[in-house]
Amino acid sequence: MIKAGLAAALTLLLASAQAQTAPAVKLTPFVSGLEQVTALTHAGDGSNRLYVAQQDGRIRTLTGGKIQPNLFLDLRRRTSAGGERGLLGLAFDPAYKTNRRVYVHYTDLNGDTVLARYTATADFSRADPASARTLFTAKQPYANHNGGQLAFGPDKFLYLGLGDGGSGGDPQNNGQNLASPLGKILRFDVRGDAAKPAPGNPFASRKGANPYIWAYGLRNPWRFSFDRTSGDLIIADVGQNEQEEVDRQPRASKGGENYGWKIREGTQCYEPSSNCTSAGLKAPVLVYGRNEGQSITGGYVYRGSAIPALKGQYVFADFASGTLWAAPASGASWKKAQIGRVGSPSTFGEDEQGELYVAEYGTGRILKFSK
Repeated sequence: MIKAGLAAALTLLLASAQAQTAPAVKLTPFVSGLEQVTALTHAGDGSNRLYVAQQDGRIRTLTGGKIQPNLFLDLRRRTSAGGERGLLGLAFDPAYKTNRRVYVHYTDLNGDTVLARYTATADFSRADPASARTLFTAKQPYANHNGGQLAFGPDKFLYLGLGDGGSGGDPQNNGQNLASPLGKILRFDVRGDAAKPAPGNPFASRKGANPYIWAYGLRNPWRFSFDRTSGDLIIADVGQNEQEEVDRQPRASKGGENYGWKIREGTQCYEPSSNCTSAGLKAPVLVYGRNEGQSITGGYVYRGSAIPALKGQYVFADFASGTLWAAPASGASWKKAQIGRVGSPSTFGEDEQGELYVAEYGTGRILKFSK
């Protein structure tokens, strides 16, 4: 009994030592009246405007916490919306102030992936519909697992996250198939009129491989982000049956990481044990199980100034449970702490100052993180 009691005490002591203290944050209503928000970002042009993508294909502009009456862009006639389809990603060119280029990721009327570019009008009030240029397409075998995130990295190249193509259990093994763009992070050079494989893409010279692949072995990377201080790429990958995961790729990486799907789901074997291996696979920095949620919504490493206690912490959530967490973004294993709860968090966003926002899919509200 003494040994058992001592073991229990040591276990509690270890758990306490590893526990992450939750920073005190508040969620302040910022704007309401939106519908099914899928992306929230800024243009980096000094205007302090925010831009909101809605699943049905509309992009709205927010100025001073107010929705502007005119649409920035309307893609409803091009987009199949519903379920996991629709307008899924939005990104502004790093040189937007001079070239006025805007990039969107959506599923077209056939349900297939489209990466397209638009050019804003001279007064930046809207994107010109006539300027549409399709840069990349991918066939989607099923209606789900279309990925979503579109973002420029610190290298000024454009990154796109695509899921494994859907159904369940990746029946086509797209996650491990280097010939397929599905189940991958893709990396594009969009500085010219076309989208080219970015210089240094790890499989560009491999025969039979898709030249746009930057990383693979992903099930459905709905949201990823770049730490604006370290430049690290942080990927939140939605799990199958057991675990949700967060993966980290250091800025110094040359690409080519295999995050394991569908050999592994998080830290566990997914394939039959005879085929399961960790050799050559990049382990996640954080996982959580079905007792805590079942659809991770990736966020950002907080680099704003309003909440000093949150600096350097990766903020993310679960769409199903509504739980918000923060985890210090350092080391090989991250420890999370709950910092709040929100209804159906579909996406996070940063403003130009690095302050953080989260969108509620069902209510159409955007909330701002504050102290």
